[in-house]
Amino acid sequence: MTLRFGTDGIRGVANTELTPELALALGRAAARVLGGDRVVIGRDTRISGPLLEAALAAGFAAEGVSVQRLGVLPTPAVAFVSEAEGVPGAMISASHNPFADNGIKLFAPGGLKLPDDAEEAVEAELEAVLAGTAGGAAGEGVGEVEDRPGAAERYVEHLTGILTGHRLDGLTVVLDCANGAAGEVAPAAFQRAGADVLVINDHPDGCNINDRCGATHPESLRLAVVAEGADAGLAFDGDADRLIAVDHTGAVVDGDHIIAICARDMHQRNALREDTVVVTVMTNLGFRLAMADAGITVVETPVGDRYVLNALERGRWSLGGEQSGHVIFPDLATTGDGTLTGLLLLEMVARTGRSLADLAAAAMTRLPQVLVNVPVASGAPAVAERIAGEVADAERRLGASGRVLVRASGTEPLVRVMVEATSHDEAEAVAKELVGAVERVGRE
Repeated sequence: MTLRFGTDGIRGVANTELTPELALALGRAAARVLGGDRVVIGRDTRISGPLLEAALAAGFAAEGVSVQRLGVLPTPAVAFVSEAEGVPGAMISASHNPFADNGIKLFAPGGLKLPDDAEEAVEAELEAVLAGTAGGAAGEGVGEVEDRPGAAERYVEHLTGILTGHRLDGLTVVLDCANGAAGEVAPAAFQRAGADVLVINDHPDGCNINDRCGATHPESLRLAVVAEGADAGLAFDGDADRLIAVDHTGAVVDGDHIIAICARDMHQRNALREDTVVVTVMTNLGFRLAMADAGITVVETPVGDRYVLNALERGRWSLGGEQSGHVIFPDLATTGDGTLTGLLLLEMVARTGRSLADLAAAAMTRLPQVLVNVPVASGAPAVAERIAGEVADAERRLGASGRVLVRASGTEPLVRVMVEATSHDEAEAVAKELVGAVERVGRE
């Protein structure tokens, strides 16, 4: 086996790294570890989705687990069904990655991502399956595989019900669906909530998911918002578990700003438990300073929404997320949910009568940040560790007014170099030095 669980499931190039054979074996392994007699499976719009869906479903069915295929749905919709019905779930998606990649995320009964020990158990069982260990069902014990309609409608009803009577009437929003899983449910949810909705990038062809659109490429959304005179724009990634917003001027409102807006609003309404918010090490220093000014405690985790979820569960806190746009409201969902976050964000605009630009400006002031992704052939964690001396030197020079983070990506062969400083030029200069160090060590 060449693939293992990263920060967000198993991910690789479809049909070469993440093969149908591996997906089938993973289905058998997951069935043995997660138990139960039924599983729900969703997917995004990648051309490889049906291929991997068929193989994964066959693996579950071979172990006597009946499979309900939910079709194209956001990751949080699959988690919602898993939670509501108390059954395991699986999502076939590589999130924001290019279309040639794909991945498999597993949910335990109850809609939560697997803890480390469960992932390790699945990996061990996967090795056993690939080694030919006997198992499986026969005769009437083989699981059935069937399509299950109606999951999208049920999810939309759930989302709009969360607004508890609040409406978005009078607001115009542009939705960038990234040619991905949000294409059906997001427009339906915002229209049902009363907004005037314009939709872009909602014609998937199997190969255009995330292609110069969506949360990682909001350029076309910015242009559309300004051209249409909309109040806001919302961009989802391929599986719609993250959100990046755009205000009426075309300025990007990233995950840090969205979390800051929500934290301040919940704090003012006494809805932020223990006045605490959970973020990752990538969160901008300006966020930390703004939260301290508001009397809100910041808890920091490694990068990855699973780590944010784990911290939220341990502390029983009510808000957390990532700069990339994963925002988690654990009282409302078991995972990050871009559509839910967008609805709540616009509900604040409608309720307060303030523009998104005004809310963002009042929530925090972003310090200049430079982020460079440095490709490495292999051994990204080792490369990051070997330049610890250079990192420490940069931190000393920046002092309390800046921050440095060098880490290996959990999903791609990259080392991410992030520098924050009081000026963009200073951040860029320090980042350039550290990128050079990563490239030098990577060649040795």
